[in-house]
Amino acid sequence: MTATHAHPFPCIRTVGQDGLLVSFADTMAESSNRAALAFRNAVDLLGWEGVIETSASLASAYVRFDPLALPHTEIHGRIEEMLHQQDWYRAPLPAGRRLWQVPTVYGGELAPQLDETAAAAGLTPTEAIRRLSETRVRVLTIGFAPGLPYLGPLGPEFDIPRLKKLTPMVPEGALILAISQLVLFSRPNPTGWRHVGQTAFRCFRPEAEQSFVLRPGDEMQFQPVSRAELEQIRETNDGLGGATREEIPA
Repeated sequence: MTATHAHPFPCIRTVGQDGLLVSFADTMAESSNRAALAFRNAVDLLGWEGVIETSASLASAYVRFDPLALPHTEIHGRIEEMLHQQDWYRAPLPAGRRLWQVPTVYGGELAPQLDETAAAAGLTPTEAIRRLSETRVRVLTIGFAPGLPYLGPLGPEFDIPRLKKLTPMVPEGALILAISQLVLFSRPNPTGWRHVGQTAFRCFRPEAEQSFVLRPGDEMQFQPVSRAELEQIRETNDGLGGATREEIPA
């Protein structure tokens, strides 16, 4: 995917006394998310003394620093210099990414809004399932709830609006769709997005050493299975819902 990024992007914004936000667009696109992930990774690799933490959102990278160890003017200058070193919109994604294949039930009682989602996209349910299950989506960012990934982008046919009213509750492992993105719920929650699939995947495992299973830049593919197969997977209680993973070559 290519995109045109007009002035003033990328830009640097001040966040309080100890933070800088580097924005690559005002909307999410594959290229702006790529830039955010690559830039955040580049800052991490430099290991600057005084940088406390970094994170990446859909189209921005955040850097928090200790202003007593690393003055604001100095880190601002370093980041501005980095922005001119390469085209971040075409930068390689960070190494160490994984591809997750996740068994998923589409539609039916477990995911009751698949049919209306397909209709909104101008597709039959069968075609919607085919397109969703064949698409590899990137973990664009993690947020809203612990370990919860925003995934995408999907094709333009899935650029459909949110619901007009909330669904009172969807379960952990629910695969939710809206505005060309998927979200995999890490806990039961109400939502204004459409419930199109159901998995047994646990994104957030507080009992584990690494409580967040996914990392920004990982990719996921949601493979269709029957309800009986999903119930059998649940019985194994492996926490990953029968998912497999493999390293993505750099």
